[in-house]
Amino acid sequence: MNDHVLTIVLLAPTVFAILLLPIPRRWKKVHRVLTIIASSIMFAFSLKLWIGLDPDDPGFQFVDSLPWIPQLGISFHVGIDGISILLVLLTTLLLPVVVLAAWRLNIEHIKSLHISLLLLTTGMIGTFVALDLFLFYVVWEITLIPMYFIIGVWGGPRRIYAAVKFFIFTMVGSVLMLVAILYLAWYHHSVTGVWTYEYLDLMATAPQIAVTGGLLSPGLLVFAAFALAFAIKVPLFPFHTWLPDAHVEAPSTGSVILAGVLLKMGTYGFLRFNRGMLPDAWDVFAPLIMVLAVIGIVYGALVAMVQLDVKKLVAYSSVSHMGFVMLGLAAGTQASTQGAVLQMVNHGLSTGALFLLVGMLYQRRHTRMIADFGGLARAMPVFTGVFLLVTLSSIGLPGLNGFVGEFLILAGAWGGSPVAVVFGGLGIVLGAVYMLWMVQRVFWGPLDNDANRLLPDLTIREFFVMFPLLVLILWIGVYPTTFLSPMEAAVRLLLAR
Repeated sequence: MNDHVLTIVLLAPTVFAILLLPIPRRWKKVHRVLTIIASSIMFAFSLKLWIGLDPDDPGFQFVDSLPWIPQLGISFHVGIDGISILLVLLTTLLLPVVVLAAWRLNIEHIKSLHISLLLLTTGMIGTFVALDLFLFYVVWEITLIPMYFIIGVWGGPRRIYAAVKFFIFTMVGSVLMLVAILYLAWYHHSVTGVWTYEYLDLMATAPQIAVTGGLLSPGLLVFAAFALAFAIKVPLFPFHTWLPDAHVEAPSTGSVILAGVLLKMGTYGFLRFNRGMLPDAWDVFAPLIMVLAVIGIVYGALVAMVQLDVKKLVAYSSVSHMGFVMLGLAAGTQASTQGAVLQMVNHGLSTGALFLLVGMLYQRRHTRMIADFGGLARAMPVFTGVFLLVTLSSIGLPGLNGFVGEFLILAGAWGGSPVAVVFGGLGIVLGAVYMLWMVQRVFWGPLDNDANRLLPDLTIREFFVMFPLLVLILWIGVYPTTFLSPMEAAVRLLLAR
C-alpha cells in the first residue's frame, strides 16, 4: 500500500518553509521551534520508509507518479530503493542536528536561514528520489540558490567570493547535464516515437547510444556531460577548488550540510546515471575516474597535512575521503560499490560531526588556527573525548564506521586494480598522520594560553547534538549489516544492467 510517505518527506520541508514566511522576524524562538518540529517530522517519516522498505526487492518502492507536463512526457515521478533510502535518511537526520546545534547562536535573519535550509532539504531529497530526469534537473538546480545564500549571507569574510565560485562551478556542470538529458529524451523518441524523461524508460534505450568512433561519439559525449556535473559536485580532482573556499567561509550549519549531503549528490549521480544508464561508456571512462580518484585521495591528504586552519584541514580531508567513494564506484564490484554507498553515509556522519565540533570550538575561542590552541584536553576533557572518537572514525579505526566502508572499497577493488588499492592505502596512512597530528596540537601539550584555560566543556545541548551521530558511528562500525543488507539487491541489479 502506497500512502504517499515519500512525497510527504520530499515536500514537507517546502510546506514548512512557506509556513515560516508570515511569522515576524523577531520571533526567533518560534522559528527555531517550528524548524525543529518540521525536521523531526521528516526524519520520522523517513524512518517509516526505512522500516517499510523490502530489502529483497531491488526495484524502486514507495513510488508516486503524477502527470506534470504530459505534452512533453514529463511527470512528477519519485521512488526509492536500497541505495537512495540511506541518503534520504542521512539528509533528514542532519537537518534537526544542525538546527539544534545553532539553537543558542545569535544569528541575524534566522528566519531566512531556516527557510533556506528547508528549501535546500527539498532539493537534496528530490535529487535522491527523482525518477524523471526533468524533475531530477529541477531539484538539482533548486539546491544552488539556498546554498548560495547560506554561504553568501551567513558566511565568513570572503563569503561572497566563495558563494559565487560555488555557484559558477556548479552551474557550468548543470548546463551540460541539461543538454545530456535533452539528448537522451530525443534519442528515446527517435527509437520509440515517444517523448519521455522517465528514468526507467531512458535506461532501456540509453545503452544503445553509440560509443564507438572515438571520444566524439554520442554516448561518450553524453557520459562526459553528466560526469562533469557530478565530478564538480563530488568534487573529483581537479574540479575540487571551490570546496575548501565554500567550507571555510560557510557557517558551521552550511558546512555540515555541504559535507554531509550535498557532495553525495555527485557520487549518487555517478552511480545512478553514469553507471546505471551508460554502462558501455562507463567501461571506457572507469580507468580515468579511478586515476582521478586516487590522485584526489593522496592530494587531499597531502594538502590537508599543511593546513594551519582546523576547518580548512577538515575541508581538504573531504577531497581525500570522497576520492575513496569514487574509487569504489570505478572498481565496479559488488563489494566496492556497496562500500562506496556506505562510505557516502560514513563521510556524512564523521565529517559532519567534525564540522560541528570545529564550530563549537570557534564559538568558544573565535579562532580556528591550530597554533592558537594546545592543551585543551585539560580544560575540555569530554569535548576532547568526543572529538577524538570522531577523528578515529574519520581515519578508519577498526570498530568504527569509516573502517567498514574503506575496507569494502579496497577489498572490492583489489582484484582489478591492486595499484589503486596501494595508493588508497597510502591515503589512509596520510589521513591518520594529518588528523592525529592536528588532534595532538590542539588538545595535548602544555595549556599555556590563558584564553584556553577557562573554556567550557561540552554542554548538555551539544552532547545531544552529537549523540545520534556518535551512535551511528559506533553502530555501523560494529554491525554494518543493518545498512549493507538493504542496498545489496539494488546494487546487484544496477551493476547487472
